[in-house]
Amino acid sequence: MPPSFEHERALLTQGATCIAGIDEVGRGCWAGPVMAAAVVFETTIYAQPALLDGLDDSKKLARGQREALVTALQPCIRSVALGWVSAHDIDCMGIMQATRTAMQQAILGLSVSCDALLIDAVSFPHWAVPQQSLIHGDSRSLSIAAASVIAKVARDRVMHQLDTCYPVYGYAAHKGYGTLRHQRALARYGPTVQHRHSYAPIRHFHMTGQWAFTHADTEVV
Repeated sequence: MPPSFEHERALLTQGATCIAGIDEVGRGCWAGPVMAAAVVFETTIYAQPALLDGLDDSKKLARGQREALVTALQPCIRSVALGWVSAHDIDCMGIMQATRTAMQQAILGLSVSCDALLIDAVSFPHWAVPQQSLIHGDSRSLSIAAASVIAKVARDRVMHQLDTCYPVYGYAAHKGYGTLRHQRALARYGPTVQHRHSYAPIRHFHMTGQWAFTHADTEVV
């Protein structure tokens, strides 16, 4: 089943009028930031899901589809904002706290004040705003799916920029995931400030002076 506005419409019946979908990308990457997006659709769109035909979890879409959707979504969106946390700060605070921080930045960056949140697999227990944490939310809620696509496209653009600064690592191709190409570059050139030094492969290298890769990431990037 593709994502729908089922959760959004249920919140409308409970009195919510401004509902944000929130998702992140890049949590499993070995390099680059973790990035989040918060998206608030115009409520009139909830009755017209056909206008968002093709919108889905960003991992299920090709790059061209994601880029086209970012443009197509704009007339339907009331407010959108991004948040991100650098590789260095991920090392300092840990990836879960970094994920929450990026999401919170995105929510606070919205130009509207939300009275309900739909979040992909994360919750903010100390926030008073009503919220739902949905496992695989980007495959269930169109608001979360939109956030996943927008965050993915924005992060990919950041990784393309980093590729111009560190061309030997192939960031434009693998976006920081632990692919075989990325592993070979790390083995040859070593890690940079854009790498997450707290992640197991790079942490192991710092401890032993040797690389011990256990897999090649096959996630669609």
